[in-house]
Amino acid sequence: MAGRIIAITGAFGGLGPTVAHAAAAQGARLALIGRGQAPSSGLPAGEDVLILEGIDLTDQRQTAIAFTAIEARFAGLNALLNIAGGFASHTLEGGSVDDWAAMHRINLVTAVSACAAALPLLRKSPAGRIVNVGSYSALKAGAGMGPYAAAKCGVHALTQALAAELKAAGVGVNAVLPSTIDTPANRASMPGADFSSWVPPGDLARLMLDLASEASAETGALLPVTGPA
Repeated sequence: MAGRIIAITGAFGGLGPTVAHAAAAQGARLALIGRGQAPSSGLPAGEDVLILEGIDLTDQRQTAIAFTAIEARFAGLNALLNIAGGFASHTLEGGSVDDWAAMHRINLVTAVSACAAALPLLRKSPAGRIVNVGSYSALKAGAGMGPYAAAKCGVHALTQALAAELKAAGVGVNAVLPSTIDTPANRASMPGADFSSWVPPGDLARLMLDLASEASAETGALLPVTGPA
């Protein structure tokens, strides 16, 4: 991983900083992309880190600007880790069509937009990699999970379609499908849950970086990650 240039979307959220620190510890050069303002602490820093804040990945123009900045700073890109997304629970009877559209934009459109902007750079890499974050809950949606699960199913389909499209170019495309990730926000929203059964962010980060490595031979895989054995 040393010297590989990695772009991480959703880099300021619950999982992003853990993945960023794990990548930095392995010697990667990082482009950290977030919609909001970057936190004053908690992210890797230094000349090998580019912070791109205020980027709305549902806007293709803003996304293109971000990846142009990555190319200008690092002269290339080796891997894209699509962590950007969000969760909300809405039953159909108690919600609206807008709930479905919102989950679609936050989870699927962001991934499509980032992939599209990254592809010209990844095709030039000798070992381009894309790692998307899907969802284990999308494999069998429960009550209230329809909008979120449908959007994440779209991420799964994007992963498999891109893997087929890019196989001949040597660009590997895979997705991790975590169940509940053990983040402070999830603990706060579900204080009575059994946290010991949740997915540790560090474990998920290691798997994502393995898939983003030059040595990875996987492509088109949807890998469930459901917590400690």
